[in-house]
Amino acid sequence: MDDVADTNSRSTTATIIWIHRWSPRLLSFRLTREPGFRFVPGQFARLGLYKENGAPVWRAYSMTSATWDEHLEFYSIVVPDGAFTSQLEKLGVGDSVMIERAANGFFTTNRFADGRDLWMLGTGTGLAPYLSILQDETTWQRFERLILVHCARVAEDLAYQDEIAALRQHPLWAEHGHKLVYQPVVTRESAPGALHARIPDLIRSGQLEAAVGLPFTDADSRFMICGSPDMVRDTHKALMERGFRLSRLAAPGHIAVENAW
Repeated sequence: MDDVADTNSRSTTATIIWIHRWSPRLLSFRLTREPGFRFVPGQFARLGLYKENGAPVWRAYSMTSATWDEHLEFYSIVVPDGAFTSQLEKLGVGDSVMIERAANGFFTTNRFADGRDLWMLGTGTGLAPYLSILQDETTWQRFERLILVHCARVAEDLAYQDEIAALRQHPLWAEHGHKLVYQPVVTRESAPGALHARIPDLIRSGQLEAAVGLPFTDADSRFMICGSPDMVRDTHKALMERGFRLSRLAAPGHIAVENAW
């Protein structure tokens, strides 16, 4: 998700209306939303800021908010000396951010043929698109099990846990709330209830299926993978070793992938 050129016809300005720090290196923020901005859960927006030398820098961020929210919410890691986030972390409520007028991306559940189990595998800020997908009523109606697997280096970085738990009671799909399974994973320390290995290793060892209590099957399992490029590559490979194939618009399969940076 590299920088892109800005044109006045493609972008507008939004205002920061809320910021939350999850840890020293993770934050969420909300922007005002133009009434005409539309997106499909799982898509991303391109946000822009000006560097100290006046040059614009753009980055792609998946929406964590629901399609009906009046704001747009995003989840970001703060990269030391990062061209974008070093500017972002200096901002506060009332400051402005550029945003392209059109959402982008194909990391959406319509990539799949129907299946029973939707596995949402994410590391770090790769959690973001799943938060939006889980605020889509059709997701809860379409699948019998929604398995959210979030991997972080340390337990402190397992953001949005209260918000994820609250999804089960949302009035639009409370009757389906029992479908959601949340499985945290922490790789660099032990944490209560969390598995302790990289996601591709948990797949190869069978630990992930055992912990959740659901087997992977060709007929039932659909996989979304979002995170660092290494995680996406290795998890995709581990699933291909089990016989699952990448889903394409013209040929729906089992797997959809997206790099979180």
